[in-house]
Amino acid sequence: MSWISILMLGLAMSTDAFAAALAKGAGLRRPLLTDAMRIGLIFGVVEAATPVIGWMVGSAASRYVESWDHWIAFTLLGGLGLHMLWKAWKGDGDEEPVVAAQAGIVGLALAGLATSIDAMAVGVGLAFVTTPIWVIAAVIGVCTFTMVSIGIMLGHLVGRLVGKWAEALGGLILIAVGAAVLYEHLSAR
Repeated sequence: MSWISILMLGLAMSTDAFAAALAKGAGLRRPLLTDAMRIGLIFGVVEAATPVIGWMVGSAASRYVESWDHWIAFTLLGGLGLHMLWKAWKGDGDEEPVVAAQAGIVGLALAGLATSIDAMAVGVGLAFVTTPIWVIAAVIGVCTFTMVSIGIMLGHLVGRLVGKWAEALGGLILIAVGAAVLYEHLSAR
């Protein structure tokens, strides 16, 4: 995977958490930077851990599906991207945000896990291609930390509307990364 693909993947994986942070920030009067960064750090750590867990699960199965592993990665990434697009357009705006500014570490970690299940599935898909999972996990974590911190701070300014567009953009990016993985493997043959 190229560095651009890794960065795009990191940004795509952080969009669910960013959308949740925007939604929560929309309900706050004046969020503090320290609270935003604390929430961003917790979400970033959880979001970085989940693709590694998925990668370990996928690695255990990779030797059995080696001849069509790139199709699995493409299907998982593309399917998750389509799901994110569907969620962005089907949502009616009445959803409760999954993050709470005054929540404890366990509550924030659970909220972070709720927005990072897709990263675990991406980790499974990445186990079938040669990728530096630790670098990818770190990039996903840093992107999520940054996006959540910014999302909390900007949420009261931009409201919930931008959250849906962020999720849609993340879906498009996942589809593009999946297509790039497939192209790289098919063109190498």
